[in-house]
This record gives sequence, structure tokens and C-alpha cells, in this order.
Amino acid sequence: MACTSLHSPLRQLIRDAGRSRELPSFLVPAASQRWLIRHNSTVAAPAPQSRIGRTPINIPPEVSLRFYDLPRGNSRSRNPDTAATALEVTGPLGQLTVPLPPYLRTEHDEITKKINVQVNDASEAHQRAMWGTMRSLIQNSVSGVSEGHLCILRLVGVGYRATIEDTAITKTPAYPGQKFVNLKLGYAHPVEMPVPKGIKASVPQPTRILLEGCDKQVIKQFAAEIREWRKPEPYKGKGIFVNDETIRLKAKKIK
Repeated sequence: MACTSLHSPLRQLIRDAGRSRELPSFLVPAASQRWLIRHNSTVAAPAPQSRIGRTPINIPPEVSLRFYDLPRGNSRSRNPDTAATALEVTGPLGQLTVPLPPYLRTEHDEITKKINVQVNDASEAHQRAMWGTMRSLIQNSVSGVSEGHLCILRLVGVGYRATIEDTAITKTPAYPGQKFVNLKLGYAHPVEMPVPKGIKASVPQPTRILLEGCDKQVIKQFAAEIREWRKPEPYKGKGIFVNDETIRLKAKKIK
């Protein structure tokens, strides 16, 4: 009787909507579904999906993948992102490791050379947010070891110059053969930036710095550290710009 009483208004709504001229016949199913959801019926709303996370990742032929379990250092950790497994990506340009949280599931199809990334509960906000993030990290690792990543820094300003040196005055090398980026940015002291391991730095022009490597996160972090010395300012447009970064100029202050 409860089921009949619940759906009898719905039948009447569909019958009236089909006869009415205000609602076309092809919109009747959608209207009935919205009515059921609004009245807390047994019809459940579809689980939200991540547009980036559900996109498969193409694996080039020269890239190999290996999944392995990580040692449990702190089993009492309440952090839901504590990695239980890791993905090792190996290619012609290097090797990278991506830690995977326990709620993430990866399906590697060796025939089609694709990886599908899924989460256990897509309705949970944290898992849905990390779904696209982890997919992007895996994609960046795959493209990094196969093609590499590139970052270009532009020095805009009178007298701004950059060179690559083998030695430094204010810094000591962290590993053998480390290079240093020497910046002339108008300071009275020298600005020397040690190049992290795994990154190749070059200066094709005195006002251009080219960073290459397989780890995108390390490249962007090093570019951000260089940019900190002269952030782009909005009055004269001077500073260090990363890739296609632009800035809107402001009018000069008139006293």
C-alpha cells in the first residue's frame, strides 16, 4: 500500500504532464526522475565522477611500469593519504616513483597500453579530489620519463642577465659536477642558485633560462625559487616570468 500511495501522485504527474502543452513529451522522464529524487524515493542519484581522473593514461612502448608494496613504517597513522603501494615508472630519460594512497585502484591493460585510475568511494569529497590529482601525477611521470618536461624563464629588466657556472662563491656543490645559475638582478651581492640533481639548465640567451628534466615537480619548484628573487611587478613590468606568465600593468601613481 505504501508503494502504491508513493507512486500514485507520480502517475498523475506524468499523465498531466503528457497532456499539458507546457512540458514536451520528451521531458517527462527527466521530470519524473527529479520528482522522485526530491521526494526521497528509492531512486539514488548517480555518483559524481572526476573528468580528469576517469580519463585513461596512454603508456608509450618504451615505458615500463612496476607496482610494489611499501614498508609499513607507522601502522597507526590516521592520514588517509599514507601510501601503501608505489608505482615505479621507467623510461629512456630516467626513473620516477609515484606513491599511491590505499583508496586508489589502478588497472593496467598491457594489451591496449593504458592505465585506468579509480577510487573506492567517488562520493567522498577527499577521494574525488585526489582522484584527478593522482591521475595527473602518474601522467606527468609517464610523459617525463618518455618525453621530458621543459620550463623557460624570461628575465625582463635593464641589466638582468643569467649565466651557467661550474663553481660558485657563496654556495658549495651538493653532488659532483653540480652546476650553478648565476643571476644579475641589480643586487649588490651575487645571486647563485645550485641546479638540483636531474635537471639540465642552459642559457640560450642572456635573458633566457631553459630548464629540462623528467620530474615536473622539481623543475617547477626550482623555477619558483629563481622567480622569488625578482617577482614581476605591475608598474614597469620588470621581473622574472615563468613560461607564458603575463602581468597587467597598472597606471603610475600621480601625487
